[in-house]
Amino acid sequence: MKTIQFREAVCEAMSEEMRRDEAVYLMGEEVAEYNGAYKASKGMLDEFGPDRVIDTPISELGFAGIAIGSAMNGCRPIVEYMTFNFSLVGIDQIINNAAKIRQMSGGQFNCPVVFRGPTASAGQLGATHSQAFENWFANTPGLKVIVPSNPADAKGLLKSAIRDDDPVIFMESEQMYGDKGEVPEGEYLIPIGVADIKREGTDVTIVSFGKIIKEAYAAAEELEKDGISCEIIDLRTVRPLDIDAVLNSVKKTNRLVILEEAWPFGNVSTEITYQVQEKAFDYLDAPIVKINTADTPAPYSPVLLKEWLPNSNDVVKAVKKVMYR
Repeated sequence: MKTIQFREAVCEAMSEEMRRDEAVYLMGEEVAEYNGAYKASKGMLDEFGPDRVIDTPISELGFAGIAIGSAMNGCRPIVEYMTFNFSLVGIDQIINNAAKIRQMSGGQFNCPVVFRGPTASAGQLGATHSQAFENWFANTPGLKVIVPSNPADAKGLLKSAIRDDDPVIFMESEQMYGDKGEVPEGEYLIPIGVADIKREGTDVTIVSFGKIIKEAYAAAEELEKDGISCEIIDLRTVRPLDIDAVLNSVKKTNRLVILEEAWPFGNVSTEITYQVQEKAFDYLDAPIVKINTADTPAPYSPVLLKEWLPNSNDVVKAVKKVMYR
């Protein structure tokens, strides 16, 4: 095992796949000459050249369309958005072309493209740069949606995403690019759609994904002091959703808290809540609690932003609520 940053894990995954398959290429704003807005493509232009590491204009709709067209014709593009907030400019291409082309063509075309970049909040970036879009894209049949929380998962899942024959939304975080973690040496893949139990426990299940899962880890450490054992499940992929992993854990702990950095209406935690009550209602000893951001645009003020985002104290309170303590 080696210890590297999240951005390095992303770079390694892309570089290894580009060496393996000449059909893979990277395009996006500042990915080449600047080594990526977050340095996730550092050194790739030098190795692969300007034909395979391509700087684009600030025109998300245009380069999303180019990527989709090339994917339909044998390439395997990786599209980097400086932030998924900017993907809204190109969302018509993603939803109406990438996600639908296999069905609309009767299986004559597939679309092996990866759209990747940071999602959700990243500090004082304001309301239009702090939105989580996982549930938006997960609502679309034909798309796979991956949200890793650490370098090892990021590398293994990104390699799987690049090899997948369908379009994949791969969501990162500006606040995770500098995170360090152990990554296996050599070739490895992590299957899409398989959750991971990051911490085993017996009293309550906490389900989360992406950078906000760190708050669950902190809460679990605090709750352990009170004799409460938390099992933490990292979804890693939100579509397809590994609901069986959640159900199996709930059948053991009988309680469920879901932590998600998204607005509370119609999100991933809402879907999990529905599926658990439908398939494991008799195992629940308390109502499910979901923890989300406040139901407002993200504030700019650091004081308000702290109140807007879920934190470990919120998780502690939620766990004690389902434990009736």
